Amino acid sequence: MIFKPFLPGKIRQSMLYSGCILLLLGLLLAACGGSATLNTASGVAMTTAGQAAQQNTSASGSTANQTSTSTNASPTQYFIKTLNVSIAVKDPRKTANDLQNWISTADPHATSAGTTYQQVGNNLYNVTISFEVTASAYPQVERYLANYADQNNGRLISLNETVQNVTNDYVDSQSQLANLKVEQQRLQTLMSQAQSLNDVLTIQDKLTGVEGQIEQITEHIKNLSNQITYYTVTIQLQPIVIATPPPEPQGWSIGQVFHDAFSASLAFGQTLLSIAIWLLAFAIYLVPIALIAWGAYRWRGRSRRSMSPPLAPMPPPMD
Repeated sequence: MIFKPFLPGKIRQSMLYSGCILLLLGLLLAACGGSATLNTASGVAMTTAGQAAQQNTSASGSTANQTSTSTNASPTQYFIKTLNVSIAVKDPRKTANDLQNWISTADPHATSAGTTYQQVGNNLYNVTISFEVTASAYPQVERYLANYADQNNGRLISLNETVQNVTNDYVDSQSQLANLKVEQQRLQTLMSQAQSLNDVLTIQDKLTGVEGQIEQITEHIKNLSNQITYYTVTIQLQPIVIATPPPEPQGWSIGQVFHDAFSASLAFGQTLLSIAIWLLAFAIYLVPIALIAWGAYRWRGRSRRSMSPPLAPMPPPMD
């Protein structure tokens, strides 16, 4: 015997409705959970994408800042400097020797460009010395020469510095050299591929001109490099002229008077002795002339006496 539960119709209908409602609620909850999961995953993905975008933006900004910094950095400047210094010192020759030793020590790469000595007095000379000093040691040399006179009891007469900016010339020359080398390579390639004699001669003519320009610009850049690496320093040294003070007037002194009188008599005696020496030296000429003149005078006197008539006797006096 099988037992079958007995349920009224209304109860079975209520249970059916409740099951459907529970099934619908389960489906809704499942749908909401999936949507939340999708939203969460989407949010995570968006967050990750945002962080990546932010990192890319930061990286781009950093790169832009670096580029801006590199762009705003001041380019290298190239200068040619010449320094002329004139100093009055007590002993120019000794000072020139001291300066040469100091510059050689301060800048081992410095080279002498010449030395000139000109005598201007008794054991007094004007001395001119020139040096080529490196650009890195030039500021130290300039400061030392500017302060040398004050520190060595001299007098700074003048200090002139000439500065020439050759940045544009140097950079343009390097750019032209690079372009000419590219053109040279292009012409050499065309030369190797040329087949007709006319093309070979034409390319050879252009290549010769380009190589000549390369040689000229290379030499120009070399000269500029030497001038911006080594600066010319010329030092003129002249003696300090010390004025002798006038003698102070002194009062009357018998010793000074005797000294002056003796000096005057000695000078007079020296003058007479000098005259006697001159007369003795010219006596070989003066003595014959004097004898001839005396003989002519005597002969002329005798002739006058012989030619004049005898004088008449004077009459006796009358009584």
